[in-house]
Amino acid sequence: MFTTPEFKVGVLVVVVSALIGGMSLKVAEGPGVLAGNKKFWFEVEDAGGLVKNSAVKMAGIKVGIIDDIKLADGKARVHIVIEDEVPMTTSTKAQLRADGILGDRHVELVPGKLSDPKMEQGQINADVNQASLDKVMEQVGDIASSLKEVSKVIEQAAKEGNRDTSLGRIINNIERLTEDLAQVTGENKKQIKDIVDQVDRITKTLDNLINDDSPEGFKAAWSNAVDSLKHLDKALENAEEITDKINSGKGTIGRLVNDEETVDKVNTAIDNVNEFLGGAGAMETSIDFHSEFLTEVDKSKSYLNIKIQPGLDRYYIVGIVDDPRGVTKVVDTSVNGGATSTTTTIDKSKIKFNVLFAKNFWDFTVKGGIMESAGGVGFDYHLLNHRLRFSLEALDFEDVNIRAFVRYQVLKGIYLIGGGDDLADEDLRSSFIGAGVFITNEDLKTFASKISL
Repeated sequence: MFTTPEFKVGVLVVVVSALIGGMSLKVAEGPGVLAGNKKFWFEVEDAGGLVKNSAVKMAGIKVGIIDDIKLADGKARVHIVIEDEVPMTTSTKAQLRADGILGDRHVELVPGKLSDPKMEQGQINADVNQASLDKVMEQVGDIASSLKEVSKVIEQAAKEGNRDTSLGRIINNIERLTEDLAQVTGENKKQIKDIVDQVDRITKTLDNLINDDSPEGFKAAWSNAVDSLKHLDKALENAEEITDKINSGKGTIGRLVNDEETVDKVNTAIDNVNEFLGGAGAMETSIDFHSEFLTEVDKSKSYLNIKIQPGLDRYYIVGIVDDPRGVTKVVDTSVNGGATSTTTTIDKSKIKFNVLFAKNFWDFTVKGGIMESAGGVGFDYHLLNHRLRFSLEALDFEDVNIRAFVRYQVLKGIYLIGGGDDLADEDLRSSFIGAGVFITNEDLKTFASKISL
């Protein structure tokens, strides 16, 4: 019986039917009927684009199908069937994602935390914040409506004389402005041409000035300015060198600041002077040292003065000056009744002395006495609570030496100074810049106490 043709044909039919059934299950949109599955459902406001038996995916991989779509309480309830091995937790969410621009969508499962409780069936949450093509088209429609309104406003503003909108008023104002400009330029063509000609002449003059190679031209003046800056830089280097020497204890001021024995001697001398002049309690004594760099002779001139002030309205100054140029005098003699003249130059010591008395009148000070080993007078004017001082001095009335300078206190006890020296003599005239320190008896006491500690 098993070998009969009828039996063989029947077996073949059964096998082919089984193969067809298996292949049908294999290519189906959802889990196989023989495999385990889990059923879930979720609700959305709009299920447009979803098709029954379409794919349910997780991470882009098909894990199930849409089993059914029903209407429940005015919402779309979507029933899905997924494979049993797909992890589902209470935090898993369903999203509707577009498959293309034609509006087709599929269900995408977003896994939650694996540590959350597992789910075998039931309702899952739907993420309704995902944008759909309908929403995009709705937004495009809103944009198109806005553009239409804008075009209406522009069209209305462009009409002549329309001032109902801000844009219309702006266009009208621009039109009137251009008309006014055209009228002004038309009525003042000659004046405008004259202005253009003047600007052209000015630019030509500036060009000639800048490119002037003569000794009196701009290039020569610029070169001189650069040289002056170099001298100023050298003066600052000298000032830095002086402060370094002071900090390292070199020189008189350096020993004065850093040497305890020197400070004690200075304090003793100051105390003796104060006691001689009426007591330290009613007198202020200070030491003023500064150095000036003379730019024309490329040398430094130094001052060391002791200021004794017994009251607010007066003070005395005693000091020495180290002038690298010395004191130079020119003596003319005549021979044969004035037909021939000879010049004799007398150089004196470079060390000069100051002994002055000064009287204060509010912010104005008058001083006089011996200035740089010659008779002289001076005037000071104070500003900015005595931090800024303008000074004018005249000395040696036989061969007048005029000094004018400005002194500015940068920090307490430290100042900068700059001006001109011997301004009345063309041969010895020189500008200068420098720096100095101003130390009172209280500062000396403070230094002494710091050093002793």
